[in-house]
Amino acid sequence: MPIYEYKCNSCGKSFEAMQKISDKPIKECVYCASKKVEKLMSQSSFALKGSGWHKTDYAANKTCGAGADKKDDKTSPCATCPSAS
Repeated sequence: MPIYEYKCNSCGKSFEAMQKISDKPIKECVYCASKKVEKLMSQSSFALKGSGWHKTDYAANKTCGAGADKKDDKTSPCATCPSAS
């Protein structure tokens, strides 16, 4: 469920509310009960979890371990590659 941010134009305080997308915006300040409340546009954050995202699948340099002869060569850049082991 999204968290929305509101600001009261009367007392100047900001507050958050966890609401469904289909819920109507809050019309009353939780601090002073004023009816001068506006919904703020704020930056949301999220995390991509599971396989298939950059952090898990594309972050490692997988171009190295193509040849078996390069895996055994300690001077090769592939010797330190995560896919070499």
